[in-house]
Amino acid sequence: MGGQTTNSAAAEGALPFSRWWLVVAAAFGMGAAGSYEFVWSSIRGPLGSQVGASEQTLGSLFTLLIVAQTLSQFPAGWVRDRYGPRLPMLVGTVMLAGGYGALSVVATPIATAVAVLVGGSGAGTVYSVTVNTPVKWFSTHRGLATGLVTMAYSGLSVALIPAVRGGIGGTFASTLFALAALVLVACLVGIVVIRDPEEGTSDDSTQEDTTSEANEGISDDSSDGVSEAPSYGWREAMRTWQFWLLYAVFVVINGIGLMLIEKVIAFADGLGLPAAVATGAASTIAFGDGAGVVSGGVVADRLHPTRTVGVALLLGSLAVAGAVVAGGNGYGTVFVLLVGATAFFRSPVFAVFPGLLSDYYGTGHSSENYAVMYTGKLWGSVLGGTATSALIAAIGWGQSFLLAAGLLALAGLAMFAVRPVERTAA
Repeated sequence: MGGQTTNSAAAEGALPFSRWWLVVAAAFGMGAAGSYEFVWSSIRGPLGSQVGASEQTLGSLFTLLIVAQTLSQFPAGWVRDRYGPRLPMLVGTVMLAGGYGALSVVATPIATAVAVLVGGSGAGTVYSVTVNTPVKWFSTHRGLATGLVTMAYSGLSVALIPAVRGGIGGTFASTLFALAALVLVACLVGIVVIRDPEEGTSDDSTQEDTTSEANEGISDDSSDGVSEAPSYGWREAMRTWQFWLLYAVFVVINGIGLMLIEKVIAFADGLGLPAAVATGAASTIAFGDGAGVVSGGVVADRLHPTRTVGVALLLGSLAVAGAVVAGGNGYGTVFVLLVGATAFFRSPVFAVFPGLLSDYYGTGHSSENYAVMYTGKLWGSVLGGTATSALIAAIGWGQSFLLAAGLLALAGLAMFAVRPVERTAA
């Protein structure tokens, strides 16, 4: 598809196994990385008691985790693009497992902050390696492969959280040691299995692969018309208007996602809905997110990636608006379903964007380019957290979520304005 997209047949021929095993290994690592964020809600209480941290301090520690996770991705991607995935994967694994181990023995908030920085940076490093593995190996079925990997980000935690809450190790410290061991094993699979294609197996070495993809039913439209040209690094990418439009969409998507995850229970309470409805809505978010990322990846493979995201976001905006109306009128079941639909329709971005960036800017610097894009999660956290809280206090729950629906609609419309980047040699 892209100018440096992997020649699937040639690249896979150099592997001693199917490239789908790379997806499996990357999914294990992705799940381990995601656990550091998703398990936090289950360990924050005991951790606060252990170190004497206030609620405000615990909130700050979680923010620190997100910052470390986000900012660590660029150096990890830079190293991976130049020296391969094993070194950053190894460093990330040690830091991630070490972060869990350190949390089991810390005694002060400052020591906890250091442990969170180490573990969060490890999570971001592992995420960077794993999310970009399908991009480097798949030209066809890229959306599906990326969707399967990114689905594991929350998917593994669905199984881990009940075990953590039940105390898989008997005590808080032993439970965290058990988590450290689990993520170590999961990531070791990636260290052994994940690798990058050898030079000379990219589509820019021959025009025939583009033709063969078309013969397999991949149209020029679905490939976004990417031309054969040198890869762009993050500096060149940031000079294009397409990057900033996609960045703005990414900020909105993350903001709406955090708004849902953090505030849906309070939103349901604010609408006067029963506690069971609030709990059901929270549960459907995780399910909708996972299902949407895989489904969106599959649809993007068969149709047009930017239009797939655009339509999905427009449908998501309707779901948010519908949830406000349904909840305001006391239709609890409909409210739950529409909240789940919102999560479903906002999540295809995470299956499409890694591949879309490689289509537009080449695979040579795909890890670092997506890492720069991922910094949008920081601004999204401000939008979905602090800004949304202030807005709710000023105008109320319903109006705030209707504004969120409007933002989501604008992001969806913006995706129809995206055009391929015409890469030229520097």
